[in-house]
Amino acid sequence: MSFSQVIVRATFVIALINLLSKVLGFIRDMVIAHQFGATGETDAYLVAYTIPYILMNILALALATVVVPVFSEYQSKGRRQEAWNLFNKITTITIIIFFVLAVCGMAFASVLVKLIAPGLSGETALLAEELTLIMMPALVFMGVSTLFNGLLNANNIFAVPALTVVVANAIVIISTLTLGEIVGIYGVAIGTLLSLIVAAIMQVPYLYKVGFRYKFDINFRDSGVQKVMSMMIPVVVGVSVNQLYIIIDRILASGLAEGSISALNFANKLILLPLGLFVMAIGTAFYPTLTRQVANSSLKSAKDTLQKSFKMVLLFTVPASVGLFVLSYPIIQLLFERGAFDARATDMTATALMFFSIGLAAQSVNVILTRGFYALHDTRTPVKLTFIAVFINLILSLSLIGPLQHGGLALATSIAAIINTLMLSKFLSKRMQGLWDKSVLYFCLKIGIASMLMGIVVFYVDGFINLSAYGDAGLLVETTLCIFVGALIYIFMGFLLKVQEIFWLYELTKNHVKKYFL
Repeated sequence: MSFSQVIVRATFVIALINLLSKVLGFIRDMVIAHQFGATGETDAYLVAYTIPYILMNILALALATVVVPVFSEYQSKGRRQEAWNLFNKITTITIIIFFVLAVCGMAFASVLVKLIAPGLSGETALLAEELTLIMMPALVFMGVSTLFNGLLNANNIFAVPALTVVVANAIVIISTLTLGEIVGIYGVAIGTLLSLIVAAIMQVPYLYKVGFRYKFDINFRDSGVQKVMSMMIPVVVGVSVNQLYIIIDRILASGLAEGSISALNFANKLILLPLGLFVMAIGTAFYPTLTRQVANSSLKSAKDTLQKSFKMVLLFTVPASVGLFVLSYPIIQLLFERGAFDARATDMTATALMFFSIGLAAQSVNVILTRGFYALHDTRTPVKLTFIAVFINLILSLSLIGPLQHGGLALATSIAAIINTLMLSKFLSKRMQGLWDKSVLYFCLKIGIASMLMGIVVFYVDGFINLSAYGDAGLLVETTLCIFVGALIYIFMGFLLKVQEIFWLYELTKNHVKKYFL
């Protein structure tokens, strides 16, 4: 399958499912915000969820990242059954490791809460400990689910892993509205645990269809296991360092005004919308193709695939970044300001969103560039560069938290992401000559101009048609109209400036609409 076919079919499917997931994700956040607001209860839940989430990201996501290139390498050499035997062992090791971590996490819940959020008040800290005990067993299912995700993607099955998030969000929403009414924030924690159990189980039948037969098997001396582990170690370190962004924000924000952690969390969820819709969809679709090209020693094709990927990513995320910056206040007001989520919470969250949006495009490109290194089996360089970026983030956070409060933490994250992009680009271009050629630079200039003009127009349109006095209906009309006008301006400028990717996307979309709907 050509790259164009992959990007249209796989990305289209993943993006649609991710859109549904994000919609449900926002409904989930809106339900939680309505029930508990930006309060100590919400802060406690987020801290408790952060603990297993960080541990999962450190190990499971690193493992899932390594799965795709290793499986592709086995597959390219006609050793598919050996690959399944290898990942049988890896699955067993994953279950054992995460079970031990879950038990240890429950035993040391109070210590972990103090490490993640030392500034929480005594009552809120105690609540966070209790919620941690409820959610920590989810770690086992998080780990297995993420591994299954990678295995299914390596076999070009993208829809099912993406659907697990949809189902998980639906379960949390239902739990919040039912159990949340009965036992409060504890009901949300129970729903979160249940959602992750279901997400892991629902992937099993599809793994069985593609040839995976699980049986308990463990052998640390197996050459394949040792190769996976040796590749994982730098990735684990790199992902661990990446989690320091979250930890730094949690630690520093816990000493600020109540609700600062929640404001950063809700704003970050909005930033994750374009990341989830476009970046992860494109990244997930192109990654197996890229790893096969590298496995077949076709570096020129791999370079072209990378260029097309981050061009497509920037095509969507640069205007999204500008739009979120300009419309930060009405968007937060529309999505969250009801129930316990008051005007103060809206101001705090909108401020965080503005500063987070500055680094959105950089965060997006980092996902693509990092996978470029992983496809080359270079898991060390991104780690070294991430260490530098996190150190910069810490220095900036300490410098900006005084004048900007929690907004300074968001701005520090954005600046560090931009610096990391520059470093990743420089080092990857040494491995792939011509990665940043004139076509890429001209592309960036064109979409930058189109996005800036779009932002200026949307700013004045929003100020002119301010409909916030008419409640949610007015805000919905206001934001929808601003987004529609912005999209028209951006597309028009793209055609005017002859951005080839817009023409390419237009033709592909038109052809697929004719094929499937006309």
